[in-house]
Amino acid sequence: MKFILGKKENMTQYFSGDGEVVPVTIVSAGPMTVTRVFEKSKDGYNAVQVGYGIQKKQRITKAVTGQMKGGFYQTLKEFRLKPTDTNASKEGEVIDVSSFVAGDKVMVSSISKGKGFQGVVKRHGFGGGPRSHGQKHSEREPGSIGGGLRTHVPKGMRMPGRMGSDKITQKNLKVIFVDTENNTMLIKGAISGKRGTLVEIVAR
Repeated sequence: MKFILGKKENMTQYFSGDGEVVPVTIVSAGPMTVTRVFEKSKDGYNAVQVGYGIQKKQRITKAVTGQMKGGFYQTLKEFRLKPTDTNASKEGEVIDVSSFVAGDKVMVSSISKGKGFQGVVKRHGFGGGPRSHGQKHSEREPGSIGGGLRTHVPKGMRMPGRMGSDKITQKNLKVIFVDTENNTMLIKGAISGKRGTLVEIVAR
């Protein structure tokens, strides 16, 4: 199992060797440091905890400071391992983008862009009311939320509300290019989130 943390940069085009144009997202990935290794015999499960990004000591709480070995990091993240995964990581080991190669299929998780409070037309794709027959101020209204005989709103009714800022996981994305000198990698397609969003990349 290969994994790494990074930050989303921007999208661009990549020209392959045969001249094909591929839309890609640039991710600044790693380096990150292994801060703790969890073992099933001692901790009840197998996992690797890593630290990513540099942070000032005074900005870290005492509870978290004890988990940071070898430095102070912006992010601490655990990656769970399956029983079939081989775990050769050791505390203090540095993981960088060189563990990935072009052609790897990866699963990418990130937080999508926050859009605030939105109506049903933008949030759920409603068509709104007709533009004729006396409509005045109800073109983008949701319409009735009852069912005639019901005296309550059914669970799961699509209504206005907060939109975005959700954790999105995209599977089977392809690594197109890995730049070990600049610690960047190009992943085919779009990745959720704004520039600077923390990205988790896992390849099994």
